[in-house]
Amino acid sequence: MKSIQVIVLGVSTLIVAASMNAGSQTGQTASTPGASAMAAPGATSPANGKKADRALRRKVYAAIGQHKEISAGNISVIARDGAVTLHGTVTDASQIDEVAEIAKGVPGVTSVINKLTVQKPFGGT
Repeated sequence: MKSIQVIVLGVSTLIVAASMNAGSQTGQTASTPGASAMAAPGATSPANGKKADRALRRKVYAAIGQHKEISAGNISVIARDGAVTLHGTVTDASQIDEVAEIAKGVPGVTSVINKLTVQKPFGGT
């Protein structure tokens, strides 16, 4: 059982690392001399918004990962401007609401759309 937990933790770590790397590659912009920013004071640029969304997504994943009874490997989290959408499967129906409550408790989350379903057993219909 411990080896499965180690594998799940390793895979989760790789997913987070890959998403951070992919995000940083797409968010890079070239700076040209003499170019000026036209953003209004206090406004966030799209790059800053994406960075905040990725950070919130990581926080939600971390919060879910702290609950060992939940298999987070089949859950995906999408964050946009504080709104979080949960997709994927859980092993028990009671975990659907539990995961949503965990996500709502993360600072910065303004709303949660829960699209989780219960995973059907292999060979089941």
